[in-house]
Amino acid sequence: MKKISEQIIAYGHKNILGQHRTTIEITKQNYLTKNGDCIIAIKSNKGCYDVNEELKNELILGKKIKVILLTNGKTDEIIAQGSPNLTFKDKNSIIIRKSNFIDDRTLAILANKSSIDINRDIINDLKKTERKILINIEIM
Repeated sequence: MKKISEQIIAYGHKNILGQHRTTIEITKQNYLTKNGDCIIAIKSNKGCYDVNEELKNELILGKKIKVILLTNGKTDEIIAQGSPNLTFKDKNSIIIRKSNFIDDRTLAILANKSSIDINRDIINDLKKTERKILINIEIM
């Protein structure tokens, strides 16, 4: 069976805090204020809308995903779940949520981590502007 996956490239910023208790956000925006405490990366090459159709179809079936964060030799892993209610309409952001709340920016719900739970070595590394992060998403 073919492995269904997606890779997203994004970058760090000096204002990355990674302190939100329920969400993780990656955005295409090229700036970040300290109010965006769920945002872990900016200048993403994809928003929810841009994720490949195969991955979206599996998420709509409620399948689980593994999200692997990789930056400068440091890794972390998040497990989350899809839902038939996902829309993938947002072109600028991807949000992974611990809750079951869904809006157009939501990629997955019922995650085992939020931004505050991510390896602090990764968050601190992403505070270095222009630090590249690879986000690999795989259907489990």
